[in-house]
Amino acid sequence: FRPQPGKPAIDFLVTLLDMATAWSATSEDESTFEGKDRISGDARWTATRADLYFGLDSELSALEGLFACSDASGALVSQFIDAWVKTMELGRFDFR
Repeated sequence: FRPQPGKPAIDFLVTLLDMATAWSATSEDESTFEGKDRISGDARWTATRADLYFGLDSELSALEGLFACSDASGALVSQFIDAWVKTMELGRFDFR
């Protein structure tokens, strides 16, 4: 689902918000989806329902739009690290 797998970057968000991609279910239970180019119809991406949820939720989409800007990569990484550390330290009273 990402153009550069394994590299922390904003390309996941850019791909997710790209309106040139039309998503449709590829399984009967609608757990997997295929993204096709709206003009050519060529298959571009595959995704799970969990992947696409990030584009469905209006609050998440607003944040993703902010971080998907070309100059926001550093901000995304910095804020992700801050949130991760906070999450990992919750309930750890030995740090205080």
